[in-house]
Amino acid sequence: MAPQALRGPGAAGEDLACAELVRLGLRILERNFRCRVGEIDVIARDGDSVVFVEVKERSGTSHGQAVEAVTAAKRLRIIRTARIYAGARGLSEVPLRFDVISIDWGPEGPRVRHDAGAFDAEGR
Repeated sequence: MAPQALRGPGAAGEDLACAELVRLGLRILERNFRCRVGEIDVIARDGDSVVFVEVKERSGTSHGQAVEAVTAAKRLRIIRTARIYAGARGLSEVPLRFDVISIDWGPEGPRVRHDAGAFDAEGR
């Protein structure tokens, strides 16, 4: 695997997120999907559902917990990007789920939190 410096600043967090998803039985389909609308960190399959995962990291609590960084505007960009992904791959009739994995780095190491179904296709 390439060193983190060559893979981007969020690569370690995304690696942890993917490991957690695989541990829970999901299959990773794609990482860092980009299109004109936005980017999705991880796309996975959980049974019949396609899961779009936003990964957020924090190294301290001065700006709040990582999960709090997924704003309403960010959720809408993720939803629009997910719809483009699903449409381009013939997945328009497949259930879509939106998860957030937050990683709070502390002295003891990373604390990984997985919020399955963190928001719906309307951004709520």
